[in-house]
Amino acid sequence: MCYLKATQVVMVACLGMLLSVSTAWAGSHCAPVGGSFMTDVGGFGDNTTLGTVAGDLKGAIGVEILGITTGEGGTVTIKVQHHLVTETGDMVFMDRAEAHGVFVASGLAALTDYKVHLSGGTGRYAGATGDMTNIGEADFNTGHIIGRYTGQICTVATGTP
Repeated sequence: MCYLKATQVVMVACLGMLLSVSTAWAGSHCAPVGGSFMTDVGGFGDNTTLGTVAGDLKGAIGVEILGITTGEGGTVTIKVQHHLVTETGDMVFMDRAEAHGVFVASGLAALTDYKVHLSGGTGRYAGATGDMTNIGEADFNTGHIIGRYTGQICTVATGTP
């Protein structure tokens, strides 16, 4: 039989606890994300959109349109602030963004360069970061906006399954 002294038992127990805690708090987990979004202009007031997001970030999205600038050759830059609530009730925080594109017809813009940075949130997205690229179409004649997003989100391990 092998007997351990009391100090050895305490050391083994502490080592076991440290290993289990360090495994539970292993850092961040990064994963690819993708899906689509669909909103209507004027969703909750002037210069806003309101709609849904499908795919990995399922939920409701509202967007404040902070400004629209047109340039040569029909180019357009739309400055926005996103507000996203997932279907599980988590909020996802995103930095202000700019959607760049070109008008392909009167009031119809192709969004070809639309990058969004995720900078935290609540619940699963607390402390999360990520970057997504979007493409789509904004039809200001009908008030419809539709597009696709792809990217990566890194969530912080919480120690709970």
